[in-house]
Amino acid sequence: MTGIRKLAQLQRGSQRRKHMRITDLPQDNESIIEQTARVLYDAFKEHSPTWTTMEAAIEEVRESFAEHRISRVAIDDEGSVLGWIGGQPIYDGHVWELHPLAIAPRAQGRGIGRKLVEDLEAQVAARGGVTLWLGSDDEGDRTSLGGVDLYPNPLAHLANIKNLRSHPYEFYQKLGFVIVGVLPDANGAGKPDIFLAKRVRQK
Repeated sequence: MTGIRKLAQLQRGSQRRKHMRITDLPQDNESIIEQTARVLYDAFKEHSPTWTTMEAAIEEVRESFAEHRISRVAIDDEGSVLGWIGGQPIYDGHVWELHPLAIAPRAQGRGIGRKLVEDLEAQVAARGGVTLWLGSDDEGDRTSLGGVDLYPNPLAHLANIKNLRSHPYEFYQKLGFVIVGVLPDANGAGKPDIFLAKRVRQK
């Protein structure tokens, strides 16, 4: 019986992965917009004060509909939003900023973030972008860079960075991103922004 239950669980997990699809975030579907905002709010409320209300999260979602931006969602076969990723061009479109990436807490650990990032890479490359860039804030002392004065030599601290409490920079490293810099005190004293980038298309 135990083996049968395990097989059934594996089959259900396979079905969940099989039926997830990634698509453009629809501008005319208020239910999907609200769900996406909820995913953003729930994913960041424990680690970042950026989106402190659902209203702020909805505003962020609507801003992603601006011209030339990319806004993609992962949706399951029941129409529930599992994750959201966005991109916007800088440096005349040679570089795209990944912002944001949010996965519903209930769906984390299932590879959805990886698939969304890979999808964004393909979208950026198709638009002629060369590099995908992002800033990954440390506002809660989750790395060895948080809560300390990085001056006068931020790069020395950066060279010895350690992940203390599940900071997402290592997630991006597993996807081929490399750390390219740090901005000390970006979010206040001792709260740096860690910069990562990846080439997605040959020049």
